[in-house]
Amino acid sequence: MASNVYFADIRTNSKSNNLLSKLSELFTKAGFLDLVDKDDLFAIKLHFGEEGNNAFIRPIFVRKIVEEIKKLEGKPFLTDANTLYSGSRSNSIDHLNTAIANGFGYSTVLAPLVIADGITGKSFTEIKIEGEHFSSVKIGSEIINADGMISLAHFKGHEMTGFGGAIKNVGMGLGSRSGKQMMHATVEPEIIDEKCIGCGLCKKWCSQDAFIIDQISKINLGKCIGCGECVVTCPTDAISVQWDDAPIAIQERMAEYTLGVVKGKEDKVGYINFVLDVSPVCDCCGWSDHPIVNDIGILASKDPVALDQASADLVNQQEGHRNSALKSNFESGKDKFRGVHPEVDWTAQLVHGEKIGLGSRDYELIKID
Repeated sequence: MASNVYFADIRTNSKSNNLLSKLSELFTKAGFLDLVDKDDLFAIKLHFGEEGNNAFIRPIFVRKIVEEIKKLEGKPFLTDANTLYSGSRSNSIDHLNTAIANGFGYSTVLAPLVIADGITGKSFTEIKIEGEHFSSVKIGSEIINADGMISLAHFKGHEMTGFGGAIKNVGMGLGSRSGKQMMHATVEPEIIDEKCIGCGLCKKWCSQDAFIIDQISKINLGKCIGCGECVVTCPTDAISVQWDDAPIAIQERMAEYTLGVVKGKEDKVGYINFVLDVSPVCDCCGWSDHPIVNDIGILASKDPVALDQASADLVNQQEGHRNSALKSNFESGKDKFRGVHPEVDWTAQLVHGEKIGLGSRDYELIKID
C-alpha cells in the first residue's frame, strides 16, 4: 500500500503563502496534529551543523515546528547525539556551543537543547530489535525517554550512504557513539600514495589517532573505527574506502538503528525533509559545497522510507549543476547521487528499511499550494 508524502515546492508569492506558512500546512496535512498530546516531552531531531558548515536547516524553520508543538500543549526540545569523529560536536559541551553558534539558541528557536547521549556520548539505552545485523541497538537515552519525535532532515548527498535523509537523520543521528561505531564497522579506508601530500588533515580530524604522517599518511587499521570522516577531509582525494559491501552494510545497519529509535512510539513520530541547499556531502563537514541541483521544497510523511524515496526521486528529476561536485548524470532523470558518489548504491537503505517494516517505497506524492 502506498504511503502519503506531502510536498510544498519552493515557489511562494505572498506573505500568507511563504515557506513558513507552507511548513505549518505540511505539519497539519501530514497528520502530525495527532502525534502530540498535552504535556508530551516531544523531541525535534535535527543536525545542528558542524562548525564552518552553512547548509544545515535554517533555525527559523525549526522554530515554526516548535510553535506547532506548543500549540498542541506539548513540550518540545531540540536534540541530536554526539558524533563519532573529532569535530565540533563529539561531546555535549562542544556540541551545544556549536548549535548555539549556528543559530539554535533558545532566543531564536524557543526550545531547549538536549544532547541525546550525554556529555561524552556514553549515555545510551539498549533496545532489542529483530534485525539482520543487530538483535539490539544502542540509542541515546534521552530520545528513548521522549514521548514522541519529529525528524527534521536536511536532504543532501552523503559520501558513505549516497544521500542523507530521514533514515540517516534518525538512525545514524540518534545512535550513541558506540552505536555509530557499530554501524560503521565495515568501513576501512586506504591511502592512495601518489595522491597524498602529507598535509596531516586526516590525522587532525581522526578521533582515534589512527594516522601517522611520514612524508605521506599511513593508517593503523587496528585503531580505525570506520567513521569515514578522513575520506571527505582529504583535500587531494588521497583516501578512499575499500568499498566491497561497505555502503550496503552501513545503510542496512542505519535502517535497523532507525527501527530501534522509533520502537514503542511508532504512532508518535513524523518526518520532514528539507530538499534545499542539496549539498554533495554531509553537514558533518566543516564546509558546504555548491548544491548539486536547485532548491526543490519541503516534504513530510509518517513513513520515512516513502519520504526518502520521494525526496530522492525529486532530486533526480532535476537538471544537475555543472559547476558543482557532480561528475556525471547532469540530465533530468539521471541519478544525481551516483553522479557524485558513483560507488554507492543509495537504494540499500530504502530496500532494507522496507524489508524490516520501517515503511514502504511506494508513495503517493500530494502537493499542497
